[in-house]
Amino acid sequence: MRESRLRPLADSTLGAMLSIRRFEYAVLDLLGRGLIPGTSHTCLGQEYVPVVVESLLCPDDEVFSNHRGHGHFLARYDDPAGLLAELAGREGALCGGMGGSQHIRRPGFMSTGIQGQLVPVAVGTAFDMRRTGTNSISVVYVGDGTWGEGVVYEALNLAALWRVPMVVVVEHNGIAQSTPTSAQMAGSVADRCAAFGIRHVEVTGIDVDAIRASLAPLVAAVRHDGSPLVVEFDTVRLGPHSKGDDTRTPAELEALAGRDWYPHYRAAFPEQVDRLDAAATGKIRDVVESVLARPLIGAGHG
Repeated sequence: MRESRLRPLADSTLGAMLSIRRFEYAVLDLLGRGLIPGTSHTCLGQEYVPVVVESLLCPDDEVFSNHRGHGHFLARYDDPAGLLAELAGREGALCGGMGGSQHIRRPGFMSTGIQGQLVPVAVGTAFDMRRTGTNSISVVYVGDGTWGEGVVYEALNLAALWRVPMVVVVEHNGIAQSTPTSAQMAGSVADRCAAFGIRHVEVTGIDVDAIRASLAPLVAAVRHDGSPLVVEFDTVRLGPHSKGDDTRTPAELEALAGRDWYPHYRAAFPEQVDRLDAAATGKIRDVVESVLARPLIGAGHG
């Protein structure tokens, strides 16, 4: 275990983590049954990250996400029906069914499947926030694989020069699609941040309340003094890269499962987890039934 004793969580916090997990399981099931077209990238194992981050944000902050962004969206906007309708191309979709899994837009939230693409957008947004004195911040999620993109370094250089109120959240799950991080990235994220004079903090635990407490003053400093921050979560990706393309061995997957937050919280708080997990399962089941009962976008209008 990574923590000898986990702190208790409010039902709302733990429930959000469980709802994201049940949503992602539903997505994999629907993909397997051909009810979601194309592909999708789940955040199984990483659900606690956006829940922690969202607890530190304000309504006027801007969140920029990536291809593995379902949890980022659901932590900010508890709208699984709108998101699932977007994935499935059903009426009520967030973006009219045009964005799919990776390209979601809602006020205060944007995602794209292009690696690193939104880092300079987040810098520009944060620069405008500083210029206009809104006291808001921009948050951009990236994975460890994204540190191979040159645009990330151009953006970080400007973030440091302009002292913009931006937080880069790195979900370091140790693998980029099917390539281990050790085989595609020399050095460390911390050293890269040091080169730009940007503050970096690494989160290695899964105690959500402890993480939140440690990050709160750091995010508050970003908001008030305008200096960028990189928060690197040492986390795990339990699912495949997209749907059926997991090349890791059973032994590797077993080791990752041992680092998953879910069994540790269930061992520490069995009644609460079982109760909230049952509620989350029922909630997502109802969402799936409701969304699949809707007509496909454009059906009957050909």
